[in-house]
Amino acid sequence: MKGFVPALLAASLLAPSALAQDVTLTLWSDQGAEGVEGTFASEFSAMDNGIKIEVRQIRFDDLVTETLRAFATRTNPDLISIDNPDHAAFSAHGAFLDLTPHIEASDQIDLDNYFDGPRSSFTWDGGVYGIPRASNTIALYYNKDMFRAAGLDPDSPPETWDALYQAAKALNDPANDVYGIAFSAKASEEGTFQFLPWLQMTGGSFEKVNGEGAAAALDFWKRLFDEGLTSPDTLTRGQWDSTGTFNGGNAAMVISGPWELTRMAADAAFDWGVALLPVPEEGAQRASALGDFNLAVFANTRYPDEAFRFLEYLDSQAHRLWPEFTRMPSRKDVELAPTGNPKIDAATPIFVEQLQYAENRGPHPEWPKISRAIQDAIQSALTGRETSQQALDDAQAAIDRIVN
Repeated sequence: MKGFVPALLAASLLAPSALAQDVTLTLWSDQGAEGVEGTFASEFSAMDNGIKIEVRQIRFDDLVTETLRAFATRTNPDLISIDNPDHAAFSAHGAFLDLTPHIEASDQIDLDNYFDGPRSSFTWDGGVYGIPRASNTIALYYNKDMFRAAGLDPDSPPETWDALYQAAKALNDPANDVYGIAFSAKASEEGTFQFLPWLQMTGGSFEKVNGEGAAAALDFWKRLFDEGLTSPDTLTRGQWDSTGTFNGGNAAMVISGPWELTRMAADAAFDWGVALLPVPEEGAQRASALGDFNLAVFANTRYPDEAFRFLEYLDSQAHRLWPEFTRMPSRKDVELAPTGNPKIDAATPIFVEQLQYAENRGPHPEWPKISRAIQDAIQSALTGRETSQQALDDAQAAIDRIVN
């Protein structure tokens, strides 16, 4: 197994190539210049290695559409940071470069270093079409001050679905505009991302959404929604705004991920903690979502070697992801260093454990269609157009047509 290259050796890894002039690569990212890959691109460009990287920010909701349009017209960038469930579609249709020969020759990137979940998201049909930017998952944030005020033990967050319901009911305070819990059921990838773990805890999967017990997961969400324990805009609100509701004191609990830890530590004016996602009943299997983005090189780039050298640099900086960005490295040989913030550091082991149960969305080249079927089921059930079972049966019929 290849050794980890610390920051002090990164420069030697990226010795300048014999270029007559600087090569300029373009990189599309949902985070832009201030995000993970934007920060590393700026550092890489400043290394006098003959390669410059220009970063363009594309809104998360527009990234797939813009990328499809750009690739069809051959106006795509050289590199892209893309949501990991969307990776397979581009790989299967020849948009991304198979990096296998580059990785085999690399002294930096070792596929064995990656966790199985992230690795499966960027491999397809025997090829390797990228590397992970980072990984994330979701857990339960809760307001300890509100727990105390409601007579609940702040050191014993709910561990089962029933306990979560009872806590949300006890914490709900409409008179003061406080909901028991916040989450995202938005008709987008965010809704799918948030719902799949609940489905998986019943034994379901993205390929089998209407199996025995699966409707119980959607029924649980609907009970929270129908009883007003979560806000009506749960149907349209994304994860960022859901956590903002919690952060602002208008929800006692929220389902969210480690990317929110920095905002929580800086802005929350109350005592808060993080717990594992509750399970259907004691002893039931755990599950969680696997998120974050992968980096890929487009197959039609003029500079594949130079683009891969940036991926090597990004991989060499995996040890910085947690303390600087509260992003979890996808490499199992990289420990999460303390951030120096006691609230964040207390949450670290929760997210580390939760990540062990995280499952991919896919991979499947038709993932957007599969995800849409799941989103439609969530919306149909929560709005009362169909029962949970009917909605999931319809979703299963759509998924069967896609995968079979």
